[in-house]
Amino acid sequence: MANKMLMIVTNAGVLDDDHQTGLWLSEFAEPYMEFTQAGYDVTVASVAGGEIPIDPNSISGEEPDEWEGVMEPLKDTAVLSDVNPEDYSGVFLPGGHGTMVDFPDNEAIKKALQPFFEQNKVIGSVCHGPAAFVGVTDHSGKSYIDGMRLTAFTNAEEKDQGLDGKVPFLLETRLTELGATFMAEPNYTEHVEADGNLVTGQNPQSSLAAARKVVQKLGQ
Repeated sequence: MANKMLMIVTNAGVLDDDHQTGLWLSEFAEPYMEFTQAGYDVTVASVAGGEIPIDPNSISGEEPDEWEGVMEPLKDTAVLSDVNPEDYSGVFLPGGHGTMVDFPDNEAIKKALQPFFEQNKVIGSVCHGPAAFVGVTDHSGKSYIDGMRLTAFTNAEEKDQGLDGKVPFLLETRLTELGATFMAEPNYTEHVEADGNLVTGQNPQSSLAAARKVVQKLGQ
């Protein structure tokens, strides 16, 4: 039986009254293709299940040929609370600003990620996907990322996009407050950090490299 990979995506399509958001398409598509081509049976889940909103700014109108089929699993995602984390070799969380709305402090996210942290399974995430780590703690209440080295969409990148005043919080700042050692490279640089089995990518440009590092970790 093929190894199974869980991908968790956002259901949130609105950041505020005048800013439409959702899943950043390439952050899903590139890892999804990498995992399927590596032979993984991929389950795509979200907190609410169903069809996933795509950030309009992430759609070029003509997606690469190699992405054929990637939209199909986004039309009817599994409800995350119905998924058994024990069934999966690894988990990957793409970003998009929607994750800043429905990933932090979410009970379904916590229950899904805790077994991966507890059992030291491979966890991958990119850009705003690490918002999922906010609120995920061990039984003593300590953040699992306390003391870990990681990256995510930086404060500088958020400000460059003009969205630092629209997001609920600055992700770099919050992850640092939780005790993580945050590593930042210049804006939009491909940058991946791997601390043990935690793999994180800084921005959309890092999606494929992060996915490849996850596949490498799973093969060790």
